[in-house]
Amino acid sequence: MRWSEVPDSRPVPKEAILIVNAHSRKGRKLFRRAVFRLREAGIRLTAAHAVRKTRNLIPTVKAAVRSGAPMVIVGGGDGSLSSAVDELVDRDCVFALLPLGTANSFARTLGIPLDLEGAIRTIATGKRWRVDLGVIDGDYFANSAAMGLSPLVGATVPHNLKKLLGRFGYLIWAGIQTVRFKPFHLTVEIDGERHEMDAMEVRIANGGFHGGVEVVDAAEVDSGEIVVQAVTGREKNRLLWNWIGILLRLESRRETVRDFHARKLRLITDPPLPISIDGEVLGHTPATVEVAERAIVVVVPADS
Repeated sequence: MRWSEVPDSRPVPKEAILIVNAHSRKGRKLFRRAVFRLREAGIRLTAAHAVRKTRNLIPTVKAAVRSGAPMVIVGGGDGSLSSAVDELVDRDCVFALLPLGTANSFARTLGIPLDLEGAIRTIATGKRWRVDLGVIDGDYFANSAAMGLSPLVGATVPHNLKKLLGRFGYLIWAGIQTVRFKPFHLTVEIDGERHEMDAMEVRIANGGFHGGVEVVDAAEVDSGEIVVQAVTGREKNRLLWNWIGILLRLESRRETVRDFHARKLRLITDPPLPISIDGEVLGHTPATVEVAERAIVVVVPADS
């Protein structure tokens, strides 16, 4: 992991507002425990919200930031965290996170422990760091986006399967959906140049993790660029082999992909496709993708 060259040397605030998505996999169960542990760790909570309706999460975060809170702690999955970052861009408010979802890819990218006590210890003893965000047609995202099979899986996976089996539930459902999935034609436009290919999946990465697995190891959260990785070709076994290569960390997985590094690019597909942004289907192609360099301040472990 390579952080920005100069960290914010100010200490992490000891006062915060806690906002937990109680609809997330572990949010409702762990809310009271999080409040107790944060206070026990020396964090003064001026407010604590267990948000039970997803539509209320963004207004709650927005109100917390505008109230002048020095730090906002958001607990939830990658979708909750990614939707919250829009409200912290260019604000003098530190963003801290409690990874309470299924994949917790953003927390993995930042090196934050996935258990509640470890994440709270990071907030209490960690340091500030300014990191990049990705942007798709004006919508900020924290970690990764995808099109192809991933949005199909994310949009249709049964809630009970995800809740019961976590990441393995996603993998099982992905295998089922592969049968009905069709490849598409992809055009990547960078600085006036067009790159065309057949593809089965496209990953848009601000960080290396996707679905809780390190997928795009060339992507860094403070590199000042976005990495677009396309799994090329039309044969489904090629995509399957890419997944196996990722899980087993095989060097041969690179033979199935093309990587594009840029500050800004445009993606066009035939047919038009939905885009899953940190696990939530929030966009469609054609789309403009860019990086918002050092857009927010996060709390990371002191020894990162």
